Amino acid sequence: MDISGINGISNVFNKNDVQKIDQNNDNTGESFASMLNSAIKEVNQTQVDGYQAMENIATGKVENLQEAVQKIEEAELSLKLALEVKNKAMGAFKQIMAMQV
Repeated sequence: MDISGINGISNVFNKNDVQKIDQNNDNTGESFASMLNSAIKEVNQTQVDGYQAMENIATGKVENLQEAVQKIEEAELSLKLALEVKNKAMGAFKQIMAMQV
């Protein structure tokens, strides 16, 4: 197995590159709790939009069926993503708690 292409991997990041990455990050000092709260509000808003689109389809008030279905799919995907993030966070929390015992 030839791995000669990996030889230069140690020089991929030098101190100047890391400093450039740090400078490019837009760190506003927002806390984790406020980021989580805003993410939950976004998921909630997509759910509200999805339910509104479903109601509009059911009552015949929809003007663009494709856009309504897109909103419903977006709401479903955002909820699935939020649930997966919650599951991963709970799994990490359980692992941390098991280490402290």
